[in-house]
Amino acid sequence: MLKSKSRLLLATALVSIGSTAAVQAADLVLGVPNWPAANATSNILKVVIEENFGLDVELQSGTNPIIFEAMDSGSMHLHPEVWLPNQVNLHEKYVKENKSVVMNEKPVQAVQGMCVTKHTADTYGITSINDLTDPDKMAVFDKDGNGTPEVWIGAPGWASTVIEKIRAKSYGYDQTMDLKEYDGTVAWGELGAAAAADDPWIGFCYEPHFIFVAYDLVYLDEPPHDPATWTIVQPTDDPQWLEKSSASTAWKGATLHLHYASEVRDKFPEVAAMLDNYQMPAEVLSQAGYALSVEDQDVEEFAKKWVNENEDVVLEWLTN
Repeated sequence: MLKSKSRLLLATALVSIGSTAAVQAADLVLGVPNWPAANATSNILKVVIEENFGLDVELQSGTNPIIFEAMDSGSMHLHPEVWLPNQVNLHEKYVKENKSVVMNEKPVQAVQGMCVTKHTADTYGITSINDLTDPDKMAVFDKDGNGTPEVWIGAPGWASTVIEKIRAKSYGYDQTMDLKEYDGTVAWGELGAAAAADDPWIGFCYEPHFIFVAYDLVYLDEPPHDPATWTIVQPTDDPQWLEKSSASTAWKGATLHLHYASEVRDKFPEVAAMLDNYQMPAEVLSQAGYALSVEDQDVEEFAKKWVNENEDVVLEWLTN
């Protein structure tokens, strides 16, 4: 009985050691943020790196701060889609100060702001950010009948959600609407249902994104971005961040950048060169999000198929 128990303990230990070795065997660990386009990008890069450099690549989910912290420590090696200026605090800390992370200099141009379906704009005359302070117009968004309209401003943990709170305060529609924060997949499901039923819908939008492939959406009119009207204090920096912040004009045009750990340049310089050359067409990100979220395609199969069908794009990453 004792010998059997000893054998069992030894076998368990060997399995544990083997599992740990398997986890540690990956040459590179790529971060996977929780939105479809970024998921697709990490999977595409995994296929490209494994097929062209013969390295073992692991994927690991994480939030923006977790992925940056892991790149800083060396336990992860890539973030596929960093939004700037949204994540400028992480960029400043790890790229500029610590120099433990490198930014790819070939960004995708992005747009973000509050938007409605075209049906909502045409039917209810909601076309301007100022309309959000009109209780009569906003009444159509009182979905639960409690007398206060609701608007989705983004998911918890998104940097843009913090800024949308500031924008709502600055424009004044935090006084007329209940600012809702929940997962993007839920919001996009609500958008799909509203579009199918010709019901009104309003919420935070950004592109490239599959919703602009799937639905007819329009941004609300705003004054052009004026940096003098934007003062952003992060909640992590000051408990009175909201009172001290303001943003009363449109977002500045955003850019999406791949970021990777600096140590990749030392350990795998050819991979680093490819990551520096990497440039993804914006429409691919929207199409990828549509394929994963609407068509429910398997992300690994999507990535393999995309790489096979886009050898010219991949070749540019590898040779430029």
